[in-house]
Amino acid sequence: MTQRRDGTAGGPRRRAEIFSAALGLLGEAGFDALTVEGVARRAGVNKTTLYRWWPSKAELLHDALLDSDAFRFEPPDTGSLRGDLTALADRIGHLLDDERRRTVVEAVLVGAVGHPAMRALAVSFLDDRFGRHRPLFARAVARGELPPDADPAPLVDALAGALWMRILVRRDGATDGYTRELAGLLMDGAARSAPSADPGGKPGPGAGT
Repeated sequence: MTQRRDGTAGGPRRRAEIFSAALGLLGEAGFDALTVEGVARRAGVNKTTLYRWWPSKAELLHDALLDSDAFRFEPPDTGSLRGDLTALADRIGHLLDDERRRTVVEAVLVGAVGHPAMRALAVSFLDDRFGRHRPLFARAVARGELPPDADPAPLVDALAGALWMRILVRRDGATDGYTRELAGLLMDGAARSAPSADPGGKPGPGAGT
């Protein structure tokens, strides 16, 4: 829920249109060229309305990313950690396969490199999403799939990083086979695909071929 600096909760009546305009302009023009006035024009609202709720474009983008339906999905609950990780990878992949959403994510990542405000925005968004997925890992601990002291953050980073590399950099789709393989690697460790070695340390048959 949007909250003004004076603590008033709620938001302007056309907040959905405002968020859509903000994210659309971010994806099209990037953080540097985006302005609150431009968002107001595209959304068809008065700029004073936006400044009343969001004193800066970074604050506007913060709420747009967190509250927009474009980046919202329910965490999976398949009954196993492997299934949940596969389903989570599928949902992230589906999200990034959409050109409009992909350009927004790219603009956020590029902006985060050179702008502290965008970096803080990206971290806040990722922390929010990580918090929403914590029950997934709590269930895995309860089922005995993870030790009680396991830190799920590296799993999430590895999952997201692999998908970003495949979709944003290589421009390959996140196929069902890829997401299953990715979840398997995260569950079992990269050692499962490494060549076997004999007790003397020599590679096993077929290694290096």
